[in-house]
Amino acid sequence: MAIHPCLPLLLMHIVLAPHAFASPSPVQDPELVVQEVNESIFNASRRNLGFLSCGTGNPIDDCWRCDPNWEKNRQRLADCAIGFGKHAIGGRDGKIYVVTDPGDDNPVNPKLGTLRHAVIQNEPLWIVFARDMVIRLKEELIMNSFKTIDGRGASVHIAGGPCITIQFVTNIIIHGLNIHDCKQGGNAYVRDSPDHYGWRTVSDGDGVSIFGGSHIWVDHCSLSNCRDGLIDAIRGATAITLSNNYLTHHNKVMLLGHSDSYTQDKNMQITIAFNHFGEGLVQRMPRCRHGYFHVVNNDYTHWEMYAVGGSAAPTINSQGNRFVAPDDAFNKEVTKHEDAPQSEWKHWNWRSEGDLMMNGAFFTASGAGASSSYAKASSLGARPSSVVGSITASAGTLGCKKGKRC
Repeated sequence: MAIHPCLPLLLMHIVLAPHAFASPSPVQDPELVVQEVNESIFNASRRNLGFLSCGTGNPIDDCWRCDPNWEKNRQRLADCAIGFGKHAIGGRDGKIYVVTDPGDDNPVNPKLGTLRHAVIQNEPLWIVFARDMVIRLKEELIMNSFKTIDGRGASVHIAGGPCITIQFVTNIIIHGLNIHDCKQGGNAYVRDSPDHYGWRTVSDGDGVSIFGGSHIWVDHCSLSNCRDGLIDAIRGATAITLSNNYLTHHNKVMLLGHSDSYTQDKNMQITIAFNHFGEGLVQRMPRCRHGYFHVVNNDYTHWEMYAVGGSAAPTINSQGNRFVAPDDAFNKEVTKHEDAPQSEWKHWNWRSEGDLMMNGAFFTASGAGASSSYAKASSLGARPSSVVGSITASAGTLGCKKGKRC
């Protein structure tokens, strides 16, 4: 493998090879997306499984978890995404790559059989794990396009070092990983493809950092206690679904949107669905800027400051969630309008529709309130908030066993 070092960069973490760049594109017709999702779940279930549902009411899980032969049909998962990230196929059309080595000794020349060697390849790959393992990365895991990291059937922890970076690539699925205790990395060379590596400046220490990427789906992961965000999406990232995750023990949970001045994030469309925001969380579930955010059927059982907030006039469509306020009488409000006077934020389109407010929780809505205002922030049909407990009961990593329903 030939090595050609590139010069350090000041403005970006890394210069990526031209093949890796994918221009993010927002989902243009949300109503069509909803129709496609419903039809695809119905047809896939009928065709592949012989029945429609395992009875959980969670459309993602009911699409694949019914199958006792899931381990032989892993790539079917790619047809089960919903929301704005529903077209993320990951490595569906590629080979299975089995990670056998948890090591990460050389981020420039990774060994065959390591997770880093798998994610940098140019071709589509569906990446699985030979056994339980804890992977302590030496530097950020820089992913190439069309990859799935599938932790089902093993207990896989990415912890104790830098974690996952999805930068200017497309079609990524992250499923079934425990991601925690993530640290900063950087001031080092890191490979992002077989024929290119570059200099990384100091990273933030996110669990999953999405930087300018598109068609991305993070599902059934357990995330906690990282240095910066658990999942951050910035710099023009779009077409993303964050679903079925269990998030705990963290301050700034999700940042969606780079800065108030970075107006390219106006095209951002992100679905946050069926997640459990659990114990030890403080704020940003999520914190949004500029774009369009569908927050649907999540279970919020803990926050200290607020649950959902933002700045720079994002559109937030909150539907069918369950919000359980903390006992602190001064932090009952679900929402936080950041960095703007009321005269400004009262025009931002934030609505709560069918949400269940408990223990004194309340949502401060704003904007004109017309349904048409939320067209670009609608990505799937919300279930009643009364069933959120059952929909999110399996949030986080699953204990999948071969030969049995997962």
